Amino acid sequence: MRIDVWLWAVRLTKSRSVAADLCRSGRVRINGKVAKASASVAVGDRVTWRDPLRDRVVEVVELVPKRVGAPLAAKAYLDHSPPLPTRVEREAVGLRDRGAGRPTKRERREIDKLRGRH
Repeated sequence: MRIDVWLWAVRLTKSRSVAADLCRSGRVRINGKVAKASASVAVGDRVTWRDPLRDRVVEVVELVPKRVGAPLAAKAYLDHSPPLPTRVEREAVGLRDRGAGRPTKRERREIDKLRGRH
């Protein structure tokens, strides 16, 4: 089964085109390898990608050929994602002042450290 279809069928993305764009951008990985939208996914595979708020890690439990309701979709995968950061944690990262330019390499490392990405 294609990864973009599976992500859409189990309601992890809003539409199939969003799932395909996510794969096309190189953010989706299957068992640690970058996956194109046409890559096959099988039961037991670990699928990871970066959400706007956190890293998502799900394990495929069931292959669902068509989009299903939320209760059935939740049974098709195991979510191993870290918990959502609290509002306080998200605000701790802070925003850059307008006109401050791009962060330097050192600032980027500090930002990643605060966000928990090492």
